[in-house]
Amino acid sequence: MATGRGWVQQQYRAELQRVGLAKERPTVSRAYLRSKQSSGTCVGPAVRGRVHGIHKHLKNPSMLQSVSLARLPSEILLKIFSHLDALSLLLIGCVNKRFFHLSNDNLIWYKIYSRLCPFKKSHWKPKAIEGTAKLLSEASVQEKEQGYWKKAYITKQIATSKNGIGQLLKPVNPYTGLPANTKDAVRAAGLRWTITLKNGIGKEFVIEQVEVSFNDTSVTVFWYGSVWPSLGHQKLLQVHGVMPVLFDWSKTSTKNGPWRRSLIAEYDLTNLTRNSTMIGCDKLVKLFCLNPGLLLGLWRQGSQIAFVMASFHYHHLIERSTLGSADNLFTLPPHQPNLDDVDPAYGLHGYQVHIDIHSGRKTFMCSTFRNLFCKKDYIRNGFLKCNVISIKNNTQHAPLAGKIGLFWKTDIFEGNVQNCYMMNVTLLEEAEKPFWCVSTPVSMYASTRSDGLYDYMGQKFVIDYCDSIGKVHIELVWMEETEEYYIINLVLYLSLEKVNDWFGTSYCSD
Repeated sequence: MATGRGWVQQQYRAELQRVGLAKERPTVSRAYLRSKQSSGTCVGPAVRGRVHGIHKHLKNPSMLQSVSLARLPSEILLKIFSHLDALSLLLIGCVNKRFFHLSNDNLIWYKIYSRLCPFKKSHWKPKAIEGTAKLLSEASVQEKEQGYWKKAYITKQIATSKNGIGQLLKPVNPYTGLPANTKDAVRAAGLRWTITLKNGIGKEFVIEQVEVSFNDTSVTVFWYGSVWPSLGHQKLLQVHGVMPVLFDWSKTSTKNGPWRRSLIAEYDLTNLTRNSTMIGCDKLVKLFCLNPGLLLGLWRQGSQIAFVMASFHYHHLIERSTLGSADNLFTLPPHQPNLDDVDPAYGLHGYQVHIDIHSGRKTFMCSTFRNLFCKKDYIRNGFLKCNVISIKNNTQHAPLAGKIGLFWKTDIFEGNVQNCYMMNVTLLEEAEKPFWCVSTPVSMYASTRSDGLYDYMGQKFVIDYCDSIGKVHIELVWMEETEEYYIINLVLYLSLEKVNDWFGTSYCSD
């Protein structure tokens, strides 16, 4: 009987060794116990305890694997990490403190950096000298502070991405004066946008973008979902541009990878009625505009967030979305005016404006107007007046395609708020450089003006927009016969302070 039991134990131990679960002490299986109990043979408590221990480990083999991985010596882990790529090293460094320390090994990152930026190869040397030089090189690499070559690799990757994006942004659209390949640059960089809601105790709620649509001069981003935090507890809303740390990683990006954030804009939500303007509503939602360029949709029942929509102008969009930090906006370098003492009207003429009116998906108007000017006599109340479409010149009047409305959508509902839309204004100065760029939601309201326009007998509407640089005034008329709007008057007002600062002039207001 003893011989038989020893043979069974040897067979079972060999099987455990094959699967990697063998112990130093001899073990027996439950099948062996059942066979002994059926034959009336007694089995001691020590044997039963070993069986229950093996059964316990077999129930959760992943626990054994994780414990054995954690107990591996650092030398073995470094050998394993040396076969990983840069992305995998960044991700595995987030597991725990030990993995973070080991994944920052200078020798591993030096080899990765060398593949990205190969150094010049030296002349032929004897093998003994080559081996000595290699040891000296590895010693010098390890002398650097921990993570030095990791930082060098990431810095080089960021510089490479900037150069690649810069090449895409070089061609300029002659009608808008903006980069012609902004859409391609956004997609090549893997750029996306998120919003972060912060409550009074600093807790953050991050929402990923759901949809993106591109227009001639702006990109419209949509955020919606079925779960939103209570608006009454939120104090701040931030918009960030989010870009992958590794430039080549955008093709296989995931939400759990290393990204860097750049703050684009932030909005105070403590007093929504004071810090925003309600521009429209329908049966389900109310629309509030927060400057610059953010549209907040609230459910009419309960006044909770239904969706968020933002329109970002292309002017310096890539820089604002990538070169800032998580808490600080990117600031442009100060403009240096080009002085001109020959032209007495320098800074008053040579303007051109591109107007883009859209609903995120549908474009109602996309036109460019050139040779805009302002005489000194037109300067009033600190503004220069430029007539784009004159109410007295019928040949300049421009139609809008279709009935104006702002399309909105959530994961369950969708709708269209009438008499609201997104407006993009891109004003170029005489040197065809962007002078004033606006992308914002606006609404139109009924006009009570009686101007004797006998060619247009429909209802008249007005749109007004104002910021620190200028104002836009638009007058429209609704034609029942053709069911379309006509812009019969469009005037731009430029801040005199902005003009003098940009051109280095000293015009005065009457």
